[in-house]
Amino acid sequence: MSAKPQISQPARPNWIRRHAAFIITAIFLAILPFLVGLLNGQSFGDLIANESGQSKFIQGLMIEIFILAIYAISYDLILGITGILSFGHAMFFAVGAYATGILLKSLGWSLLPTMAAVVVLGIIQALVFGIILARVSGITFALVTLGLAYVFDILIKTRELGEWTGGDVGLQGIPRPELLNPNNERLLFYYVMLAFAIVVYLLYRRFVDSPTGRVWLATRENENRAQMLGFNTIIFKIIALTIASVTAALAGMTYTLFQPIVSPEIASLGFTVEGLLMVLIGGIGTLSGPMLGAAAFKLMDFYFNRWFGENASFIIGAIYVAIVLFLPYGIVGTWRAKHLNMRKGWDELVERLRRAGK
Repeated sequence: MSAKPQISQPARPNWIRRHAAFIITAIFLAILPFLVGLLNGQSFGDLIANESGQSKFIQGLMIEIFILAIYAISYDLILGITGILSFGHAMFFAVGAYATGILLKSLGWSLLPTMAAVVVLGIIQALVFGIILARVSGITFALVTLGLAYVFDILIKTRELGEWTGGDVGLQGIPRPELLNPNNERLLFYYVMLAFAIVVYLLYRRFVDSPTGRVWLATRENENRAQMLGFNTIIFKIIALTIASVTAALAGMTYTLFQPIVSPEIASLGFTVEGLLMVLIGGIGTLSGPMLGAAAFKLMDFYFNRWFGENASFIIGAIYVAIVLFLPYGIVGTWRAKHLNMRKGWDELVERLRRAGK
């Protein structure tokens, strides 16, 4: 009896091949402090001892980028993946930042209980937004979240709470754990933040590729159809809000641990707009795009202000306009769209050459 012929299945690219760009980026960021130190004549011992130099400066700049990248990807989860327009996302970040500062400074808590409290606060504020989401949606929900964030912004600047929040000046003199003191342990703090950013990206990618993530995408594309299929879209939206809120609050906690002062600017509408810009620059709904957008945003802001002074805002604004005009889907989104066309054209060219050679 002859064996049945085996039908060959097209080989799927393995995980390493599909995430080659991510792996290369992670490896590059892991060796970046030592690479910068080597190029500037710093010894390995000086780097480990956190001696001053170009490497320590770059580590600080990259830490700020990691914090913004985590903040941006959390915004992309609700805006780009789930389709929830919110103007109160800065509040998620600021609650984590101010809660960390108050608990460490005024109440004398240690880091782990503070982290647990930040997670709980992130869940609570997501549920508050979820209660509103169950009653209003669209632009109405966006305006309500803007109102909530504005109220929080006013509260942290009031004179009555100035003893706790620092008022208009900001929260200063926050004690930091010795192990994560960015002044004395900058290199360790760098690797902690790099690991945090990598874990957040991988978890978000896993969420989006899960059945829950598919419902998020379906809700974004056509919520009515998702409801007709039997999904309670409000529950799924609240899940997305909770994940994004906790992530942004933890990013705010790391901001407090790194910065010498918790500025009230992080609770303003402007900081939400900055998060939106990061998402749009990198590519809305791409996850990796907002993290790249955060890097582009921070590097442009830092270096252009250093090079061009007062003219930096005009140049950065012109670049934003150019990105919208020539990269309508953001850096990553446009690359993905063009890459598919390029691959299709390349396959067609190869096929024609193969036929011509026969």
